[in-house]
Amino acid sequence: MTAPRLVTVAHGTRHAPGNEVARQVTERAGELLGISATTSFVELAAPLLRTVMTASYGPTVVVPLLLSTGHHVRHDLPAMAALSPRSVEITPALGPHPLLAAAQAARLIAAGARPGQPVVLVAAGSTDPAADDDLARAAELLSRTWAGPVTVATLSGRGRRPAEVVRRGSVVSPYLLADGHFAGRAATESRAAGAGVVADVIGAHRFVAELVARRYLAWAATSSRPATVSVA
Repeated sequence: MTAPRLVTVAHGTRHAPGNEVARQVTERAGELLGISATTSFVELAAPLLRTVMTASYGPTVVVPLLLSTGHHVRHDLPAMAALSPRSVEITPALGPHPLLAAAQAARLIAAGARPGQPVVLVAAGSTDPAADDDLARAAELLSRTWAGPVTVATLSGRGRRPAEVVRRGSVVSPYLLADGHFAGRAATESRAAGAGVVADVIGAHRFVAELVARRYLAWAATSSRPATVSVA
C-alpha cells in the first residue's frame, strides 16, 4: 500500500522569507519520512491549500503549520480539504508541544537569555476561546523546559498586549513560526515596552520538522478508516 502524501499548510505571508520557513520544514519532514511532501498556504502565498486539494492525487495527510487551535484549523482547513476527490486526514495543529518549547528555548539561548530568567511568550492571538487553553499550555511547556516563569501576551484577539506584560529588561520569546507581520510587531512592541532580549521566531528548527513527521506517523499508525475528510 502506497503511503499517503504529506501536505503541510501554513497561514501564508507577503513576507517571502516567512513562507520559505514552511517550505524548509516541509522538505525536511518529507526527508525524515521518506515520502513526497508538498507545502501549501491558507492565503497570501502559493500554492493555496484549496488548489492542492483539487488536484487528483491519492490519500493525503494534511499537517497544519499552525501553533494553536482556531478558526483556520476548525473551519477553513476542513472546508478546503473537502475539495479533494480522495481521502484526506487533517492532523491537529503543531502546538502546543514540548518540541516547540525546546525550539523556543534554543532561540532564547541564541539571543543571549539565561535559562531560568522570566520570559514573556508573545503570540499572534486569536478571537477563538479555544486558543486560550493552547497558549496557557504552551507557556507551561516553555516554563518547564526553561526552568523559569513564563507569562503570555498576544498581539491581537483575546489576552493582554505586550505593553501590558513586558517590563524593562524582560526576555521575550515570540510564539511564531516565521518572520512576517506579527513577528515584526512582536519585536517592535516588546522593545518599546522595554524588553532587554527578544529571541528569534521558532523558524525552521529541526524540532519543528520532527514534530511534523510525528504528526504524520501518529495518523499512519492508527489509520484504517474509509475515505473521508476529518480532523484528527
